[in-house]
Amino acid sequence: MGASRHGPLKLLTAGIVIGAGLVFAAAAGMRFSDSRPFCGAACHVMKEAAVTQSRSPHASLACNECHAPHDLLHKLPFKAKEGLRDFIENAKGTPVPFRASLDTRDVVNANCRACHGVTNESVMAAKPYCVDCHRGVAHQKKLPVSFREAADE
Repeated sequence: MGASRHGPLKLLTAGIVIGAGLVFAAAAGMRFSDSRPFCGAACHVMKEAAVTQSRSPHASLACNECHAPHDLLHKLPFKAKEGLRDFIENAKGTPVPFRASLDTRDVVNANCRACHGVTNESVMAAKPYCVDCHRGVAHQKKLPVSFREAADE
């Protein structure tokens, strides 16, 4: 019994189908993990952040529009690193909300400036981060949820 001439073709076809399935699954996972339902429902440690953000002036934005780089080349390693960091902090029992890492602060600041650059060109010389002055804009200060309003800082 000799090997079939079609063996390599079947193997190549199977590889392409499996590869396409993996790419599709990764894209779907990335899209879901970029959404507010993921942050507020699937990721239970971020529920309070999702609630406060949903009542803020930035309520129309998904979490990662502010909290992750927008270009895929930087987004993938950033999300992997920060997601692992959040998982470890949660496993250790660190109280929520977690303090943002320096990388996260830099990304959030870059995203603030990308959307609001024209309005804050002259102001940014005074402070290094937008949240130095606008700390409560996206998530408001720590008050019981029932007492929060979008204007709270």
